[in-house]
Amino acid sequence: MAHHSVVAIANQKGGVGKTTTAVNLGAALAMDGHRTILIDLDPQGNASTGLGIDVDQRHKTVYDLMAGPESLSDCSIATRIENLSIVPATSDLASADVDLSQTKDRTRLLRRKLEDAPKGAIILIDCPPALGLLTVNAMIAADAVLVPLQAEFYALEGLSQLLTTVKQVRQTGNPDLRINGVLLTMSDYRNNLSQQVEADARATLGELVFPTVIPRNVRVSEAPSFAQPVLLYDPSSKGSAAYRQFANEFAARLKLVKEEA
Repeated sequence: MAHHSVVAIANQKGGVGKTTTAVNLGAALAMDGHRTILIDLDPQGNASTGLGIDVDQRHKTVYDLMAGPESLSDCSIATRIENLSIVPATSDLASADVDLSQTKDRTRLLRRKLEDAPKGAIILIDCPPALGLLTVNAMIAADAVLVPLQAEFYALEGLSQLLTTVKQVRQTGNPDLRINGVLLTMSDYRNNLSQQVEADARATLGELVFPTVIPRNVRVSEAPSFAQPVLLYDPSSKGSAAYRQFANEFAARLKLVKEEA
């Protein structure tokens, strides 16, 4: 059994709060004393920007990690939050699907590089909003998948496609992959639709849906333009409180799973 946990944060729909969740969950876990490594696997590089890593600081990226001889520690950069480092991304990653398509074992490139991760680390992978080679690499490398789901119309329809991909990855390369859980994001309690989506998600998915729901919160949406997680930008905001509470639930679920394993 691995001595570290790898969780892919995935949803092929864009704009569901995936990067926001990766950045703020990573920050909350690190602030709680967990050694956390965030892998920015999205060519947009928003997680890197959101943690204050300028493009000119990204000398070694996740592309080098997957395609080159570099190790995880070669490509990791410390962030301003203690215990939190990131493997950044640049737009180079956009061509990875094509560039790596002829590589031997092309779906296991990331998994191999994560084998020497520090003991006890929690590795979060911010996947791109598509189910291509990068996301499959993340799922082959991961112990579990965390699915952010925006509380909006058609949210659950998109989920079935993702669950099919998880099933395929189990059959073809990572039989132990499981769903860590579904996190409802951008919820607005004044809005009947948000409440309806939450009720439907809990009725359909039961315990998989985390108790904490991330509210639609101005501070959460402003924080990235200040290149900070909301937990640094406005620690007392509703969004910060929700991500801290969610991080506890997430860590507890990882721990339970590790004991079963």
